[in-house]
Amino acid sequence: MEVYILNSLLAASIALIISIILGPIMIPFLTRLKVGQNIREEGPESHFEKAGTPTMGGIIILSSVMVASFVVAPTNIQVLLALFIMLAFGAIGFWDDYIKVVLKRSLGLRAREKLILQLLIGLLFAIILIFYIDRGTDIIVPFTGYNIELGYLYIPFVILVLLGTSNAVNLTDGLDGLAAGTTVFVSIAFALVCIMTSNFELLIFAGALFGGCLGFLVYNKHPAKVFMGDTGSMALGGAIAAIAAMTKAELFLVIIGGIYVIEALSVIIQVGFYQLTGKRVFLMSPIHHHFELKGWHEKKVVIVFWIISFVFAAIGILGFRNIG
Repeated sequence: MEVYILNSLLAASIALIISIILGPIMIPFLTRLKVGQNIREEGPESHFEKAGTPTMGGIIILSSVMVASFVVAPTNIQVLLALFIMLAFGAIGFWDDYIKVVLKRSLGLRAREKLILQLLIGLLFAIILIFYIDRGTDIIVPFTGYNIELGYLYIPFVILVLLGTSNAVNLTDGLDGLAAGTTVFVSIAFALVCIMTSNFELLIFAGALFGGCLGFLVYNKHPAKVFMGDTGSMALGGAIAAIAAMTKAELFLVIIGGIYVIEALSVIIQVGFYQLTGKRVFLMSPIHHHFELKGWHEKKVVIVFWIISFVFAAIGILGFRNIG
C-alpha cells in the first residue's frame, strides 16, 4: 500500500508542476485567441470587471492530470477509464465553450445536444463498469454498511450520477477558485476512499486530480487570471463521479461533494419556486451569487464554501471509515 500512496503523491506532484508551468503558456495563448469570459448582465456588478478574462483554462487541469496519470499508471484499466470519462465530459464542455466564446453564440450547445452526448457517455461507462471491470451493480448505503443490489437499474443510476455531478460542478464554477478549491477537498476525500476500498491504482488518478486542481488555483484564485470554463468544470464532475462509481461510493458523493449538491439544489429550488409562485427564494442562483448580493465579498464566499466543503468531505470519510 505504501508504494501506491507514494505513487499517488508522485502523480499529484507531477500534475501540480505541470499545471503551474502551463499557466504562463496557456493564459497568453487563450488571451490571443480572444476567448474571454462573457458576464451575465443580471449578475453581481463586481463581476463586470472580469469580462474578457480568458476562459477554457480547464485545458490546464486536463493536461496535467492526463500526463501525470500516464506517467505513473499508464496501463491500469481503472485509471484509463477515469481519464476517458474526464476527457469525454471535458470535450463536451470544450465544444460548449468554443461555441460560446469563439463562435460568439451565447447559448453554446443546445441543452438537448449536451444531454444526448452525456447520456451516451454515461451508458458506455455503465456497460464497461459492469461487463469489463466487473464492478458489480450494488451500492453502499452511507453510515449503515448495507449494500443495495440494483441489478440493471444500476445503469440509469450511474448515468444519473455522472450527469448530476458534471452539471453540479459546472454550476459551482461561478466564483474565482470556488470549483477548483472545492474539488481539491473532494479529490483528497476520494483518495482516502480509494485507500479504504483498496483501489490503489485509482488512488493515483485521485492524486493527479488533486495536484492539477491545486496548481490551477495559482492562476484561478481571486483575482482570477483564467477561468476553467465548461471545459474544466464538466471534466472535473465526470472525473469525480467516475472515482465514486468505481469505489462504490456514489451515495457518499452526495455528502463529500455537498457543496456541489447545495449549488445544484439552489438552482432547482429557485427555478421551481419561481415557476410556481412568480417569486424568488434567493436573490440570485446558484447560491454563491445570493451571498454576493447580500454584500459578502467574493473572497469571503469562496473561503466559507471551501470550509464547508472540507467539513462535508470529513463527514463523508468518517462515515465511510465506520462501515469499511
